[in-house]
Amino acid sequence: SCLGTEATLAECPVKPWGHHTCNHVEDAGVVCSGSGIASIPRLRLVGGLSECAGRVEVFYNNKWGTVCDDSWDLRDAAVVCRELGCGVALSAPGSARFGWGAGPIWLDDVSCTGEETDFSKCQAKMWGIHNCHHGEDAGVVCAAGNSSSADLQLVDGPHRCAGRVEVLHAGQWGTVCDDSWDLNDAAVVCRQLGCGRAEAAPGRARFGRGMGRIWLDDVACAGSEDALAQCRAHPWGQSNCNHGEDAGVVCSDAGATNTSTVRLVDGPHRCAGRVEVFHNQQWGTVCDNGWDLSDAVVVCWQLGCGVAVAAPAGASFGRGLDPIWLDRVACVGGEKALVQCRARPWGINSCTHEEDAGVVCSGDAHSCRVRLAEGPNRCGGRVEVLHAGQWGTVCDDSWDLNDAAVVCRQLGCGRAEAAHGRAYFGQGTGHIWLDDMSCTGSEDNLAQCQAHPWGQSNCHHGEDAGVVCSGTS
Repeated sequence: SCLGTEATLAECPVKPWGHHTCNHVEDAGVVCSGSGIASIPRLRLVGGLSECAGRVEVFYNNKWGTVCDDSWDLRDAAVVCRELGCGVALSAPGSARFGWGAGPIWLDDVSCTGEETDFSKCQAKMWGIHNCHHGEDAGVVCAAGNSSSADLQLVDGPHRCAGRVEVLHAGQWGTVCDDSWDLNDAAVVCRQLGCGRAEAAPGRARFGRGMGRIWLDDVACAGSEDALAQCRAHPWGQSNCNHGEDAGVVCSDAGATNTSTVRLVDGPHRCAGRVEVFHNQQWGTVCDNGWDLSDAVVVCWQLGCGVAVAAPAGASFGRGLDPIWLDRVACVGGEKALVQCRARPWGINSCTHEEDAGVVCSGDAHSCRVRLAEGPNRCGGRVEVLHAGQWGTVCDDSWDLNDAAVVCRQLGCGRAEAAHGRAYFGQGTGHIWLDDMSCTGSEDNLAQCQAHPWGQSNCHHGEDAGVVCSGTS
């Protein structure tokens, strides 16, 4: 006869053990909403920006408590990450990196081998025995709580390595408040974007006020993290700020990473297109024989364009011009430049330009931010894209439901219901940024679709494209 508030079944009133008037036809069962191996969680990470990064807390004797950082290392973190289904351990920060906990300090001198599947099986002092305080609370950052450069952008600055900090969460871009914002935080942003060292961490909306959500506040990076998501901060969306406090960053690089020997051309932005390499004072293409995502990964890394999304073959971004420099490229995926990958000798191939290789990277997503204007809600209206700091429209030449599907997916607006042309939602102003869009419909971002180069069209605003999605907000 439980009230429902008890922590264990043993706390509920019941007849003495073995006393009953039942048979097995009356055996009781339970169906829970979760699928975990235990009805009570015994391990969690708190104070971080995901369930896979934060202060380590364990559940014992009906109370959550912390773990002391004495002898805490990556082997201990590996077991925590494995048990939580969070991938491999990236770091094992101590000294209350994710804030001071409260309540008991349950474990001290934890010594895992790194092979355990259950954190409670690791060697440690007896429960509650320690010589620590909460300033020594242990933390963990797992790979599944990490984020790529595609989740972060600097906008409205002079180049991609300076501007207002914006982060992607729950499908929406938002800003970061400047409370406690300093060079340690900026250093992480610059590192994550491959933009060199941090030179400044301006606040007070130095690069203009953002729009939408203020996702992060009181960010407190140590400066050594590889991604902003590994830093301590208030939970997503909790802040006491306005957009006049939007944080910015200036990094040492002007976006000019080691890119001189490779480029992507005839795509919708600099991080998608036909692969061309520079050799013997001349740009040439790459043949698609053996071309795959491992090769694309190296191109994206070299260009500072995030992760590889696709490695299209068959001249998906059009046919290039002679020479065809490389064939049978076979990268492992860890190389820093395409020229480090195994391939046939320069210029030796039996290919045509119908076999020119392409790449689509996740990065530079801010060059194709999308909105729907002058419609009934944010999920219907004239398609507008942001490029070079200016909003512009899309021409309706070849515009269809496949293109509309990508817009709806990018905006988190459900499925595409209509792909209108002829300025159905009114004529836009300014640039017509994109023409002859040709999405397959499976892309996550309009910038990943094939199109004419930015600003090249034979259209007028009477041909502005529109979209209606199934969602309304």
